[in-house]
Amino acid sequence: MQPHGQVQPPSRRIRPRRLTAAGTVAVLTLALSTSAGTGRLAPGTSTAGPGPAALSRTSAHGPCMISGGSEIQMSEGVPTSSGYARSTGTVRALTLMIDFSDAPGEGKALDRYAEFFPKTEEWFRTSSYGRLDYRPETPIRDWLRMPKSFAEYGIERGAPFEPGYRKLVQDLVAAADPKVDFRSYDLVNVLVTPNAGPSALDTVLSVTFAGNQEAPVADGVPVANASFVYSRQDDGSGSYDETGYRVLPHENGHVFGLPDLYTQEGGGAVGHWDIMSEDWGANNDLLGWHKWKLGWLDRTQVHCASAPGTTEYTLTPLARKGGDKLVVLPLSGTSGYAVELRTREGNDETVCRPGVLIYKVDADVDTGMGPVRVYDSERDSGGCTRSPNVHAELSDATFTEGETFKDPRKGVTIKVTGKDGTGDVGIRVTRK
Repeated sequence: MQPHGQVQPPSRRIRPRRLTAAGTVAVLTLALSTSAGTGRLAPGTSTAGPGPAALSRTSAHGPCMISGGSEIQMSEGVPTSSGYARSTGTVRALTLMIDFSDAPGEGKALDRYAEFFPKTEEWFRTSSYGRLDYRPETPIRDWLRMPKSFAEYGIERGAPFEPGYRKLVQDLVAAADPKVDFRSYDLVNVLVTPNAGPSALDTVLSVTFAGNQEAPVADGVPVANASFVYSRQDDGSGSYDETGYRVLPHENGHVFGLPDLYTQEGGGAVGHWDIMSEDWGANNDLLGWHKWKLGWLDRTQVHCASAPGTTEYTLTPLARKGGDKLVVLPLSGTSGYAVELRTREGNDETVCRPGVLIYKVDADVDTGMGPVRVYDSERDSGGCTRSPNVHAELSDATFTEGETFKDPRKGVTIKVTGKDGTGDVGIRVTRK
């Protein structure tokens, strides 16, 4: 018997999405994901760089420290593997604007930069409660011309094992190195002139190299965490000026160690509840699990409900600073349920049914293959939003006062018991 609210595949695709696959080229073993490629980190290895933020936890969180096998690409397990960029404190993002002889930069390079900033840094400041001081820097303020034409690189898809990408990364480092001290930066953003390659509506070329063990070295450090953003993701809705930047926070999520959450159906597992699922359309935030994973939640804000019996918790809206944010119910060493309260505030501008979001996290599932599944309290309802490029069916997935989630096979019941005047919501968790 499936838990009440099991998510169903959508009946239609919201927009063209990229498929997910895995591949290996020579010694470079990398994952192809639809908006990012990620390096597979070997057990016990680490690339240069500060690594992810330390997870705030106590011994009581032990049962909730799920982890995946070493073969899993960009696992949802906690803590995050080493090799990625740190996600707390001051993070300096080297930002380069590049063009090609057959696709010369249109307008000023700093106009391209302005499409993403300051909105990206504001998004991270809001989502992290100020714990991530994201600082984009542009030591080269003009278009940086690549030595080959775009056609010569032969890039046809957003995949880090695409041979053309490997050449482009090497050429980029060689071109920028005389003018840039790479030791000063934690990650690299490459904003490609939008006239290089096809429209993002036709073929998505944006990609991220994250934890890349075979990265070229510049100034003695590997350029291991780099995001490339290509053509403008303008769907014709007229929303690009407000929403087009969001592909960059999504791609940067990968350099911090977060996997893709969408599936081949296109957002059918998580919908618009996390920017790692849907990065087009209206603004959205990250799941509470990701905020814990990134070091943005204190140990007192995360509760591990592993023992049998009944326990009551009070959840504060995820968008607000302070208060209890996340309850985790481990199911095994690799998976568990997560419970949080989502409201329309902060980065969550499309929430049309405020309430308790319940989802399953599986650390043994690869990026882009559905490592997180949201449970829908209103199955087959069609959702409660019609915002462009939002997976509508899951928009009303939250559970509200008096509603209950049950998983009889695991002996788990989660009931929403009430709401107080400040907007906090009570839940009762029962484990047999």
